[in-house]
Amino acid sequence: MNSIYDKTSNEAIIERINKLTPETEAEWGKMTVDQMFKHCTAAIEIAFGQKEIKVNLMMKILGKLVKNKVFNSEFQHNSPTAKEFIFTDKYEFESAKNDLIQKFSRFSNEGKNAITVLNHPFWGKMSYEDWDKLMWKHIDHHLRQFGV
Repeated sequence: MNSIYDKTSNEAIIERINKLTPETEAEWGKMTVDQMFKHCTAAIEIAFGQKEIKVNLMMKILGKLVKNKVFNSEFQHNSPTAKEFIFTDKYEFESAKNDLIQKFSRFSNEGKNAITVLNHPFWGKMSYEDWDKLMWKHIDHHLRQFGV
């Protein structure tokens, strides 16, 4: 099974990221590739305690209710996302790409020690295995969105 903590699996994701160009177009959704880099980086920053999102009580309850289903199935196209993960500006491609690679690499370089948040604002209580599933599925979903 693929794992963000496994060096080989992690490098396979980075190889896919490196196949993208500023001209790569999405197969679904509205994001550009640079916006996707920023989006994925922001999601990773939650795990590192570098970014916070505000989630109201109803959404917290919803997150806990659907967590197992979402974590154990393929992510759906055009799923809703928190406003903190929506990036609509134009971003410098290489900088956004390198930031994503650097942060994603932390999972295999530092292992579980990279993760400092075990209570996700939307999903609730998270184990290191939950983070592994979530981060892998999320980045894989968006790389498939851009055809890699």
